Amino acid sequence: MADERRPQQLPLEISPPPEAGFDNFLAGGNAEALARVRALAQGALREAIVYLWGEPGSGRTHLLRAAERANPSLVIADDVQALDAGAQQALFVAINAARDGRAAVLAAGDAPPAQLKLRDDLRTRLAWGLVYQLKPLGDVEKALHMQAEAARRGLRLSDEAVRYLLTRLPRDLSSLNNVLDALDRHSLAQQRPLTLPLVREVVAGLQQRGLLPRQSDSA
Repeated sequence: MADERRPQQLPLEISPPPEAGFDNFLAGGNAEALARVRALAQGALREAIVYLWGEPGSGRTHLLRAAERANPSLVIADDVQALDAGAQQALFVAINAARDGRAAVLAAGDAPPAQLKLRDDLRTRLAWGLVYQLKPLGDVEKALHMQAEAARRGLRLSDEAVRYLLTRLPRDLSSLNNVLDALDRHSLAQQRPLTLPLVREVVAGLQQRGLLPRQSDSA
């Protein structure tokens, strides 16, 4: 006879991240860039060209997807550093058209325009409009975000648990939010509070299944 007291097993799948939007973009030091991209998508920005650059995880792709959802008529170009010759020509034409009053252009890459390995005339045109460097969120901002997201789910995430997550997981918000989803499901399935041992258990399970990379456990 099955033991009815046996705790329910947790399905450790990671849920798809929520759709990118302006309201769920954690701006940190990028409030001005967020405001300008939102205005561009709303057709309320006088400038017709905006270029964002920053390291992976800085939020540039999130902002491009949010803008595209808000205004599908925008010309969107992500990871411009990887564009082939045909795509560079298409972006060149789109920027010229934007200056002539046609669809606005929102582009992003991993470096400022002058440092991109693109054709010279395209690098020049990417610098014609507004250029913003997206600054990565600091640990304090990420910790506040994680605790606020946990509270929104009806959970309490201790400072100790947050430190553990920040030192052992990928630092981008998408990964952190996915782990919060898993913690939420585990806490509910096991009927256990969100203690540090439970957090360790969930992280270990995700890593064993290859859903999270293994990080050093020495921090």
